[in-house]
Amino acid sequence: MRDELRNLDREILISLFFDSIHLTLLHYGLWFKETEYQIGLDKAIEADGRVWKRILPAFISRFARRLKIPMKDGTLQLLAELSKEDLIGLLEDMGKNWLGNDGLWFQAVEQNVDYTDEMFTAKRINDTCWTRFAYIEAKTIMRRLNLSENGGIPALKKALKYRQYALINKQEIVEIDENKIIFRMNDCRVQSARKRKGLPDYPCKSGGITEYSRFAEAIDPRIKMKCIGCPPDPHPEEWWCAWEFEVKP
Repeated sequence: MRDELRNLDREILISLFFDSIHLTLLHYGLWFKETEYQIGLDKAIEADGRVWKRILPAFISRFARRLKIPMKDGTLQLLAELSKEDLIGLLEDMGKNWLGNDGLWFQAVEQNVDYTDEMFTAKRINDTCWTRFAYIEAKTIMRRLNLSENGGIPALKKALKYRQYALINKQEIVEIDENKIIFRMNDCRVQSARKRKGLPDYPCKSGGITEYSRFAEAIDPRIKMKCIGCPPDPHPEEWWCAWEFEVKP
């Protein structure tokens, strides 16, 4: 195989490298999806935690060895020595990449589905994805922050601050009492971009209801969510959407 690869141009070899990364991510996702189907979402999340804990150090060490990048404290030296501000900036870049991925998938479905209402089809897929992603994201945050199960409103408040959205949007939490909060999205990157282009609000309420209810459920099944307002609902200038969370017996 090496002899075959040596006959290729550098540009093709680089493209094959990124194809390999792409295929690895797709294969990882397919394993997760089928594990969820066979034994359930919670078991799939547990398996993902075990796999990622083992595979990430292997990925890092192989790349470091091949690219001759020094290691420090179990990670790439260039990451270990970045300032906190640069690390935060890198996280913000990852949040933008995550959101771009979401938006491009929506557009790809919307533009290539042979149905009368392409947006309905894209929204249906989007909402279905959120039933899983919001739950997985919450469990991942809980694992990273060592949040206990059934942690109520305190755990939810903490977890909401570490979502991918929190890296790129402006949000606030209004405390009503120890068992109830209101969460508001003050600046939404997607909606603000549409507003700058003179476009109407994107009607994200159905996806939001799925997303926030599933996120809260993962943190603590006792937490119930109520939508205060989300496009296409009218909303004030100071927020795009708002959600009430309350612990109920």
